[in-house]
Amino acid sequence: MKKLKLALMVAIMGISSFSVAGSSETEVLTALSAYMDARNTRDFKTVIAMSSKAGTLDTNSDGSFHKPQAKQTLEGWEKSGDAITQYYYPEATAIADDVVHVRFYSEGMVGNNGKMSDYRTRVSMNWVKEGGTWVLSSAHYSPASYGGVHKTQASDFED
Repeated sequence: MKKLKLALMVAIMGISSFSVAGSSETEVLTALSAYMDARNTRDFKTVIAMSSKAGTLDTNSDGSFHKPQAKQTLEGWEKSGDAITQYYYPEATAIADDVVHVRFYSEGMVGNNGKMSDYRTRVSMNWVKEGGTWVLSSAHYSPASYGGVHKTQASDFED
């Protein structure tokens, strides 16, 4: 009986770790970490490589209108202000075989020309699998109104 219980326990552990290790949600959360690291280090070539080749649909937390689908460019990212942010409580949910919805909170400092301000926002993203790689397809940043701390940047209104 002990051997049967042990075998059953080993089998259950193997099945559960197999299903988690290969899950699309886990893969996307790993991609999200790399994406956010690239943004913080201003490695915009990586940010662009991790964005859909068809372009991304983005909405900023500054209250401006939704942005049209646009291909990410090095020039566009280099115009963005300085930012160091951390993300918290990421959740990933597969909504189709090749689509994962992610949401999290982000806090940090953003600004231009050395004038930095606090930044807090809620983020929802959709990641899709293109050519076997998870890439960002859309991002919606909405202000976390517990302080109203978003500071508008000039590049927010250039599109």
